Amino acid sequence: MPLCLLKIGLKRKHTHNTFLVVTVRISFCSVPASLPPQLSNTSFDDLRTSSLLVSGKTLTGVMDMGARLYTDAWSIASRTLKNAQALSAKFPGTKAVECDINSDQAIADLVAQHDLVISLIPYIYHAKVIKAAVQHKKNVVTTSYVSPAMMEYDQAAKDAGVTVMNEIGLDPGIDHLYAVKTIEEVHNEGGKMLGFLSYCGGLPAPENSNNPLGYKFSWSARGVLLALRNTAKYIDGGKSVTVPGPELMSSAKRIETGYPGYSFVGYPNRDSTNYGELYHIPEAQTVLRGTLRYDGFPEFVKALVDLGFLDDSEQAHLASSASDITWKAVVAKAAGSSAKDDATLANDIVAKANLANSPRKDAILEGMRWIGFFSETPVTRRGNLLDTLCATLEEKMQYEQGERDLVFLQHRFEIELKDGTRQVRTSTLVEYGDPNKYTAMAKTVGVPCGIAVQLILDGKITKTGVLAPMSSDINNPIMELLEKENIGMVEAIL
Repeated sequence: MPLCLLKIGLKRKHTHNTFLVVTVRISFCSVPASLPPQLSNTSFDDLRTSSLLVSGKTLTGVMDMGARLYTDAWSIASRTLKNAQALSAKFPGTKAVECDINSDQAIADLVAQHDLVISLIPYIYHAKVIKAAVQHKKNVVTTSYVSPAMMEYDQAAKDAGVTVMNEIGLDPGIDHLYAVKTIEEVHNEGGKMLGFLSYCGGLPAPENSNNPLGYKFSWSARGVLLALRNTAKYIDGGKSVTVPGPELMSSAKRIETGYPGYSFVGYPNRDSTNYGELYHIPEAQTVLRGTLRYDGFPEFVKALVDLGFLDDSEQAHLASSASDITWKAVVAKAAGSSAKDDATLANDIVAKANLANSPRKDAILEGMRWIGFFSETPVTRRGNLLDTLCATLEEKMQYEQGERDLVFLQHRFEIELKDGTRQVRTSTLVEYGDPNKYTAMAKTVGVPCGIAVQLILDGKITKTGVLAPMSSDINNPIMELLEKENIGMVEAIL
């Protein structure tokens, strides 16, 4: 039995209703076909009731979020009743509901019937869910970063006595828990945090990293590739450093994890400059949160960027109404080439993508061949280069049956102790998925979220407002239960 199903709990004297809003981000994980044995004789009326609103496709993997809360009976809602029923059928005791996330009234009506909202839909919709929850005095849990639009409801949530707990998955989530733990320990001992580096990667396990990117898509390929266009900011030497999106892959460097068997490259992720304030480490001269990938990923993506394949502007020849066009013709057009033969096209790609002096030139060209760039295969036209590429990547780079994923998260703390001694500490999490049960990503995102829900419903997290796990009063109870699930970061002094 997966660890996330072990702490199910007994029947409760009190019943709760939970409204769960989900998206497809961790859709690749498998789920149990029935209730665990401990609850096989439990009646529906004995259970807390919950509802699950699914945006877009109904995908069973997100039920990992609620598997540990099988003391609840879930009402599963989707834009279409058919989708909700398909997911609900896999979980006896759940109820299928139709709900349109674009309808404020539909959201409000569903929120009003339940005690807690778990919102995992695209972040742009969280604010409207929070608005309805505050209006009806219902608590909220999300795994997303707190956005300005969400933060606007902070005072209203406090006034209503509502807890809106966010950033409680893996990254963000587990990373916050153990960063705050070490930072508070150092400060309590009279020390200073001179530097904080944190890198996290969700990757295929090494034996399943068998493609040119060393990556497989467990959710939207478009979302993954769009993130590679984002500008990144971090603190280095006490000063803010900005990396424009087009230069992000060029900024990648090898990350020394202290584990020779785990060799990665990393690049900065989003804006880290506010974490000096959020983590209460204004003394830190270096603050960076980044993403881990296998060697070769940044160079390959940089070549795709230079060819224009991360561009989502409309292209007439890729419109759904356009004539069929082969990959070779699309690539030639992107490279500004009139070549008819592979050798000339390869040379034009090298010129366009600035690969002439790259030690990975041959590997990148071979990878493009693997994708189909030199083939006469018609592309799946999706209106622009980005989405057209995504159609092929989603087809060729999915997890296959029996394959497993890997989550690797590591903090590196550069510390000055009270006596002036310098010290380096690390906190490291390594988690592999079980191809017959749950993925590492589903487990490390779902279990923290489920624990937060449990603690809120049990009255053990009572702080109100729009929150993130940034203090020990919130974090310690979550970590205690998390470590009972054998999820935690291993701490070391180097």
